[in-house]
Amino acid sequence: MNKYTVLINKQNAIKPSHLKKYKLLPIKDYDGEEDFLEEETHKAYKKLCTFLKKKNIEIALNGAYRTIEHQQELYKRFQQELNLEDVSFRVAKPMTSEHHTGLALDFTVKVNGEYIRDDKEIQKNIKIYQEIATYLPKFGFILRYPKDKVEITGYQYEPWHIRYVGVIPAKIMAENNWTLEEYLTKLSGVIYVNKPSGITSFDVVNTISNIFGIKKVGHTGTLDPLAEGVLVVTLGKATKIAELLTAEDKEYIAGVLLGVETDTLDITGKVIKSKPVDISKDIEKIINSYQKTYHQEVPIYSAIKVKGKKLYEYARENKKVELPKKEVTIKEIKLLSTDNDTFLFKALVTKGCYIRSLIRDIGKSLDTYATMITLTRTKQGKVDINQTNTLEEIKQGKYKIHTIDEVLNYPVITLEEDMVFKIRNGQKIPNIYHIENKVIFKNQKGEILGIYKREKEMLRTWKNF
Repeated sequence: MNKYTVLINKQNAIKPSHLKKYKLLPIKDYDGEEDFLEEETHKAYKKLCTFLKKKNIEIALNGAYRTIEHQQELYKRFQQELNLEDVSFRVAKPMTSEHHTGLALDFTVKVNGEYIRDDKEIQKNIKIYQEIATYLPKFGFILRYPKDKVEITGYQYEPWHIRYVGVIPAKIMAENNWTLEEYLTKLSGVIYVNKPSGITSFDVVNTISNIFGIKKVGHTGTLDPLAEGVLVVTLGKATKIAELLTAEDKEYIAGVLLGVETDTLDITGKVIKSKPVDISKDIEKIINSYQKTYHQEVPIYSAIKVKGKKLYEYARENKKVELPKKEVTIKEIKLLSTDNDTFLFKALVTKGCYIRSLIRDIGKSLDTYATMITLTRTKQGKVDINQTNTLEEIKQGKYKIHTIDEVLNYPVITLEEDMVFKIRNGQKIPNIYHIENKVIFKNQKGEILGIYKREKEMLRTWKNF
């Protein structure tokens, strides 16, 4: 659970253990009384205030952090003053208020030298509040309870109540006119990441998860910590299509050291074999001979399972195991450069091919040993490394979220309402659209309902969104 996009509403009470994640800093309200805001929220609020002053707008805090006891008292007071329906739209029950985290705050605006204190004055000056709302995303804030979203948020329009979620989530919500509830369910797509060397693919997934504040993040095709380059990352519902993207061909540029072999088959491992290198061998001829389909032995340091156990677990326990072989195809391979006992080559390979194993096999053909020293994935399917962004660029908002229909080469059909119901419920339908393989169905709003697959004269659900 990301602490800045954690969903707290009537249906989602916050756990007491989660509250410990928030570091609170003191801040004065409009009366000079001490209140508290969460650390990052505190920084962002100060920046927002400074920015607004340049626009000749002055705001001040009118309530931020609340203890559970404070919320209980507030709730009881509203119960005494209002009817049950009004209470439910005006105030949260204890443990269902965002104010417990210090991420949410109520603000007031100074008009004619005085801070606004009641609803009538707010309505009179609503245009100021509406102007402020347009600036919020730049500082990582959202208007938590918008006017046209009462049925989703469960609360009346509160132009004074803002919530910190982080700059990137806030901007996406503003661009799509989403509430936090909608963002956490609707954000979906694919990001092309240029993974740096030195971290795992899982580290990249974690970083993306934190940047966008969502839990459902995956990747298509693991890159070793040593490797860098194209890593296709899926968000939200797009995680369901990961297998389709994983199945595509991949292109690599690899650096090789001849004369040694390590236990991991790359330079990070322990040298287990060595042999002099005969530099008179025709490296280019040998490399060209690997443009073929053959059965490749899987490296011991891999996640392939044998008898229910991952191969790298056997390696770490120093246990012998028969390594499986997989049929792979090297569609293209080309020597790029050589320098005594090292060389660089480019290869386009099918799913399941291990470049480390390919390098080992090339070494054998050269009557020596070979170890991978660098690896860059330059292409995965139709995604080129030039289309990717580094993690630092993504943190700065320089990225593109590609839609599911954009990354899949399937026909897209927008359905009328009567068919939407059938697709939502996963019903088989006649193949009146003359689909050869798979098709993406959307509703009139442009939302993807599912991917259907041809089955004789019918279409059946393959992925339901």
